[in-house]
Amino acid sequence: MGLLDRLSVLLGLKKKEVHVLCLGLDNSGKTTIINKLKPSNAQSQNILPTIGFSIEKFKSSSLSFTVFDMSGQGRYRNLWEHYYKEGQAIIFVVDSSDRLRMVVAKEELDTLLNHPDIKHRRIPILFFANKMDLRDAVTSVKVSQLLCLENIKDKPWHICASDAIKGEGLQEGVDWLQGTSQNTVCLQPLFPFYSYFYLFFYILFYYIIAFFPLSIYFCYQKK
Repeated sequence: MGLLDRLSVLLGLKKKEVHVLCLGLDNSGKTTIINKLKPSNAQSQNILPTIGFSIEKFKSSSLSFTVFDMSGQGRYRNLWEHYYKEGQAIIFVVDSSDRLRMVVAKEELDTLLNHPDIKHRRIPILFFANKMDLRDAVTSVKVSQLLCLENIKDKPWHICASDAIKGEGLQEGVDWLQGTSQNTVCLQPLFPFYSYFYLFFYILFYYIIAFFPLSIYFCYQKK
C-alpha cells in the first residue's frame, strides 16, 4: 500500500482493502454467495459455474473486499495454492446437504490448512454451511463436527448456516469477517508522530501542486 493510500485510509477517505479467497467444492454455492454480497444493481441474474477463477468486489461498512472466486471443480483445485500468498482472509463454502462429498471437502480443507503459505499465518476463515434450506441439509454444528473445525487452534474461524439464494446467513458472516479482518489484517503501524508527519507533507504536496504554477504565472506577468 502506497503512502497516499495509507493516508487516505488513515483520514477515512478510503476503505481498507482485504483480499479474500473463496474456496470450496464445485456446486457448493460459492459464486452465488459472492454474487449476493454485491450491490443489487451489480448482481448477475444467471449464475454459471466458475471456470478457473473470477475476481469480484463487495463492500461492508468499513472494508472493501476483493474476492478471488476459485473454481471448485477437481481439475481446477490445483490453482488454489497459487493464490494463497495473496489471500488475507478465506471464505470456505460447504454444501450442507451433500454428506457424501463432505469427506472430500474435509480433505481439501486439510490440504489448505497444511500448505506452507497458509499453515503459519493467522488468517481468518469464514465457513458457510450453505443450502440450509434443503431437506437433507445438516446443521452448521454438524458440519463443524464433520470438518473437525475444533482442531483449528491457530486461526480465527467462524461458521454460519446460509441460504445463498435468499441471502440468509450471509450478513452474519460478513459482519464477523469485517470485525476479524480489522484486527488481523492491519495496516503497518503508524505512530501518532508519523501520522501527523505524513499528514503535513500530504497537505504540503497538494498545496504545491495547486498553487505553485499560479505563483509562477503571476511572477511572469509582473515582469
